[in-house]
Amino acid sequence: LGKEVPSGALPVSTGAIVQNVATAYSVYEAVCYDKPLIDRIVTVTGPSVTHPGNYLVPIGMNIMSLLQLAGGVPADTGKIILGGPMMGRAVVTIDTPTVKGVSGVLMLPESQSRRGKVEPCIRCASCVSACPMGLEPYLMSTLSRLGRWEELEHNKVMNCIECGCCSYICPASRPLLDYIRLGKSKVGNLIRLRNKK
Repeated sequence: LGKEVPSGALPVSTGAIVQNVATAYSVYEAVCYDKPLIDRIVTVTGPSVTHPGNYLVPIGMNIMSLLQLAGGVPADTGKIILGGPMMGRAVVTIDTPTVKGVSGVLMLPESQSRRGKVEPCIRCASCVSACPMGLEPYLMSTLSRLGRWEELEHNKVMNCIECGCCSYICPASRPLLDYIRLGKSKVGNLIRLRNKK
């Protein structure tokens, strides 16, 4: 569309609305068929999964039951992630219902579920090159770790889309996204408090 969303704004401020395919399809079903959002397609995958695939499941279905459809939890599973490998979050228990935001379940074997040993930052700037938003993940991570929230806000932490590219590319195995998410939470709270005054 040739439009650029300003920092801190949403696409609607430029006259555009961004929707993912699942949301667009749900809107279509609601408008054309009066169908409420009662189910969704969830991808279940992983290197050891017996029957990986896309499953149409009712919202509220227990994740444990969903995994049984895919052949159960493999014996070598070390981590179960809701979402994808980059932006997903590991779960503590699978005895929980699916919700409208669950689009995938990734079961990683133990051999792939451990992070590498965290090393000192070597200032290679790989995270900067990988960031689709043009941010400086190494700096934002450090500012967050040190609790320097005002500087973090100044460095546009709220523009981070939490894609995980920075953590994935880091040769030092630094948990960049973990600290950035923490920082976004703290800065977001500060912004809300400031806007209430």
